[in-house]
Amino acid sequence: MAAYLQWRRFVFFDRETVREPSGPDGAGAKPFALPPGIAVCDSGRGSLVFGDILCGAGAIWFLPRSLQLSSFQAYKLRVTHLYQLKQHSILVSIGEDEEGINPLVKVWNLEKRDGGNPLCTRIFPAIPGNKPTVVSCLTVHENLNFMAIGFADGSVVLTKGDITRDRHSKTQILHEGSYPVTGLAFRQSGKTTHLFVVTTENIQSYMLSVKDYPHLELDTHGCGLRCSSLSDPSQDLQFIVAGNECVYLYQPDERGPCFAFEGQKLIVHWYRGYLIIVSKDRKTSPKSEFAGNEAQNSDKQVLNIYDLCNKFIAYSSIFDDIVDVLAEWGSLYVLTRDGKIHVLQEKDTQTKLEACKFMLFRKNLFEMAINLAKSHHLDSDGLSEIFRQYGDHLYNKGNHDGAIQQYIRTIGKLEPSYVIRKFLDAQRIHNLTAYLQMLHLQSLANADHTTLLLNCYTKLKDSSKLEEFIKTSESEVHFDVETAIKVLRQAGYYSHAVYLAEKHEHHEWYLKIQLEDIKNYQEALHYIGKLPFEQAESNMKRYGKILMHHVPKKTTELLKILCTDYRPSGGNEGPGMLEGKKANSEEFIPVFANNSRELKAFLEHMTEVQADSPQGVYDTLLELRLQNWAHEQDEQIKEKLHNEALTLLKSGRFKTVFDKALVLCQMHNFKDGVLYLYEQGKLFQQIMHYHMQNEQYKKVIEVCELYGDQEACLWEQALSYFARKEENCKEYIAAVLKHIENKNLMPPLLVVQTLAHNSTATLSVIKDYLVNKLQKQSRQIEQDEQRIQKYREETMRIRLEIEELKASPKIFQKTKCSICTSALELPSVHFLCGHSFHQHCFESYSESDSECPTCMPENRKVMDMIRAQEQKRDLHDQFQHQLKCSNDGFSVVADYFGRGVFNKLTLITDLPSGKTATTIEAGLQRELLIHTKRST
Repeated sequence: MAAYLQWRRFVFFDRETVREPSGPDGAGAKPFALPPGIAVCDSGRGSLVFGDILCGAGAIWFLPRSLQLSSFQAYKLRVTHLYQLKQHSILVSIGEDEEGINPLVKVWNLEKRDGGNPLCTRIFPAIPGNKPTVVSCLTVHENLNFMAIGFADGSVVLTKGDITRDRHSKTQILHEGSYPVTGLAFRQSGKTTHLFVVTTENIQSYMLSVKDYPHLELDTHGCGLRCSSLSDPSQDLQFIVAGNECVYLYQPDERGPCFAFEGQKLIVHWYRGYLIIVSKDRKTSPKSEFAGNEAQNSDKQVLNIYDLCNKFIAYSSIFDDIVDVLAEWGSLYVLTRDGKIHVLQEKDTQTKLEACKFMLFRKNLFEMAINLAKSHHLDSDGLSEIFRQYGDHLYNKGNHDGAIQQYIRTIGKLEPSYVIRKFLDAQRIHNLTAYLQMLHLQSLANADHTTLLLNCYTKLKDSSKLEEFIKTSESEVHFDVETAIKVLRQAGYYSHAVYLAEKHEHHEWYLKIQLEDIKNYQEALHYIGKLPFEQAESNMKRYGKILMHHVPKKTTELLKILCTDYRPSGGNEGPGMLEGKKANSEEFIPVFANNSRELKAFLEHMTEVQADSPQGVYDTLLELRLQNWAHEQDEQIKEKLHNEALTLLKSGRFKTVFDKALVLCQMHNFKDGVLYLYEQGKLFQQIMHYHMQNEQYKKVIEVCELYGDQEACLWEQALSYFARKEENCKEYIAAVLKHIENKNLMPPLLVVQTLAHNSTATLSVIKDYLVNKLQKQSRQIEQDEQRIQKYREETMRIRLEIEELKASPKIFQKTKCSICTSALELPSVHFLCGHSFHQHCFESYSESDSECPTCMPENRKVMDMIRAQEQKRDLHDQFQHQLKCSNDGFSVVADYFGRGVFNKLTLITDLPSGKTATTIEAGLQRELLIHTKRST
C-alpha cells in the first residue's frame, strides 16, 4: 500500500467520447451508442468485435474506424466468448444454438464470404466429454496450432493442430481441477510454447512443446475472471495475475515481482508497456466476482493505467460500469454498459515529457524523468538536456562527483566547454579529469581537451593514470597523439613523450626530444637507422649536423650506408624491399661542416664504391684535397696529397665542370692541375701565357712544338713575346723563325716588323730566314711561269682543234673497236674524239647514248670540277674559314678568284643585234672541249 501511494500520477491520455459522424448540416454529433445486450467483445484486424448475450440474438457485430456498424447471425441463442487473432483474419467464437449447456465453438474466416457473411470453417462442441459445464475463458495461439478453452468445473480442453479444420487437429483434456478456470494465456519463446492456466485458487504452467505436457504449479492463489493477461517483451512476456491485494508477475517456471495495488480487480489488460486495471473501491471475493457482476452494476469503477518500469500512474479515471477495455488503431476504447464508447488517446512523447517535466524537475525527481524519457524512446538530444539539468542541480547542491557523472552522460550532445568551465578550479581537478577521460574514450576530444587532460595528470602527479592513458593499444587511441607529445614534452615527461612518439611513429618528435631535451645522440642515431629509407634520409638531412658534431664516426658510417645500400636495421621497410636504396650523397655534404676529416673519409668511400657518384662529390673531394695540399707543411705528405689531387683530376670526372675545376686549381695555386686542365681544354694559348708569365722560355718553345700544329698562331705569339724581351733571346728567336719558315706561318714583312721592336735582335738574327724566304719565292715564281706557259700552249692547241672541227670534215680511220680491239665492222658508232666502236659493244658498255665510253671518265672528272666550282662560288663562310686557317692566304684568295667568286654575274637571255654566230664561238669552246658526240 505504501509503495502504491508513492507512485506519481500523470495524465498521459486524453479522454473523449466516441461520437457519430457529423451530418450534412454540420450539426453537433451525438454520442455513438452500441446495440443493447452486448457483453463480450474483442478487437483486431482493424475492427472492434462485439457479441450479445441476449436470448435469441446470437449476433456478432463489427465496428470499423468509420463507425459503420455491421453484424451477422452467428448463433441462434447467444454469443458468450470471442477471440480475434491479431495476425490472421480469423475469429473464434463460443455460443449456444439451443437451450441447455451445450456451447459450440465456431471458427470464422473473415476474408472469405458465405452468402454475405464470414465463412465458418469449423464447428465443434466445446464441453470436455459428455459433462455439461459452462465455458469460462478462451485463448488461441497466433500460429493457429493451439486453442485452449477453460471451464467452470476446473477443466481445460486443448486443441492442437490446425484449429481451422477438423481433420488436422486433435482435442484433449489438458487440465482437470476443482476450481473454475478464470484465465488462459499462451507464451511463445523461441520454439518453446507454454500455456498459463489460472483458477480462483492456483496458477499453473504447461509446457506444450514437450510430449506429455509437463506442468508446474506457480502459486496457490488465483484471481477472478478477466483478471489475468500476458505482457509484451518489454516485461519479458510475463503472465500477470491481479488479486485484490497485489498484482503478481510470473515466468513459466517461477514467480516474478509483485505490486501492491488495492481494490477489487475486475478487468486486467496489457497495452504498449502499460498495465490497465479496472477495479472497484470496495473489496469483494473472487468467488462472488466469478459468479456474476449484477449485484455491483451500480458501483463506480476506476480505470488505472500503470507504468511498471518507471513506477508511476500514467492515467486514472472513473467510469460507470465498464464492460471491457479494447485496444485498436493506436488507442484504448472503454466500453460501458450504457452502450457508450470512450476513447483514451495517448499523448505524444514530447507532450508527455513537457507535462511531467515541470513537476519532476521542481521536486528534483530527475531519475524518474530520465527513466520516463528512456521508456518513451526520447531522442538523445532530449535525454542529454535532462542529464544536463540534473547535473546542474547536483552541481548547485555541491555534489560535484554526482554532477560530473551526469555531465558525462551528455557527452556528444552538450558542448564540453560548458562542463569544463565549471570544473577548472584546482579543487575539482579530479572531476574534470574523469570527464576528460570519458571524452577521450568516446573519441570526441580535440587537441585542446587532450592538452587539458594531460595537464591534469601532470598537476596531480598521477603517473599511473598518465601511463595508462598513453599506453593504450593503437586501436584504442582516443586522443591526438601529436598534441599529447607536445604537452608531455613541455611538462618535462620526456620518457612518456618519447614512448608515445616511438609507438605511434612520430619520428620527428622522437628525434627532437632525444636530441634537444634528453641529449641521447647515440639512441637517436640508432633510431634513424631503423627508419624506412625516405624517413631516414629526411631526418639525416635535418639532424645530421648535430649528430656529426657529437658522434661523428657513427654518423659518417650511417651516411655511407644510406648513400650506398640502405636497409633498415629493424626491418621496417616492408617485405617487398629485397634491394637496398641509396640516397644522393651530394645532398649530405653540408652535414660535414667543420669536420673535414670525416667529410674526406665519406667522399673517398663514395668514389670508391660508387663510381657514378654525383659530380658534387668529386668537386668537393677535389677542393678538400687541394685545401689539404695547400696547407700541408710536411714535404712528403704534401707530395702525396699533390699526387692524389692530380690523380683525381685525371680521373675524367671534371669534363662537364671544367671551369669549376680550373677555378679551384687556380685558387689554390695548383700549377700542375692548371696546366693539365688547360691541356684537356685545348687552351694552348693559356698554357703558353702561363709559361710566359713565369718567363720559362724553354717551356714556351716546348708548348709551341707540342701544340703548334693544332694552333699555328702559337709561333706568332712566341715570336712577339721574344721580340718584346730586351734580354738576349737570339737562340729562341732563331728557333721560332725556323718553324715559321718551315710552316710558312707569317709573311716576311710581318716578321721584320715584329722583330723591329727588339733592340737586341740585329739583322744577323733574321739574315738566314730572309735569304731562305727570298730563294723559295724565286723558285715558286719560276714554277708558276712554267705552268702558265704550259697552260697557254694547251689552250692554243684546244682552240685549234675546235676550229678544225668546225671548219673541216672529220675523217674516221679507225680499223679496230676501242672496246674489244677487234676489226671494226658495220654497224659501228664513231665519236668526234676519234674513238670508234662496234654497235653491239657500244650498247653493251656505254652508260649513255651521247657519250663516248672511253672518254666518259675523264669528261666526268672535268664536269665534277666545274660543278664544284659553281657550287662553291657563293660559299663565303667557307672562304673566310680557309683564309683564316691557311698558311698561305694569298693562294686561297687566288683559288676563289679563279672559281669566279669575285666575278660579277651577267645573265644573257637574247643575242644582241649585230652579233654573228662567230662572236659567241669562244663561249661554245668550253662546252665543245668537254664532250661532243656525233653518231653515224
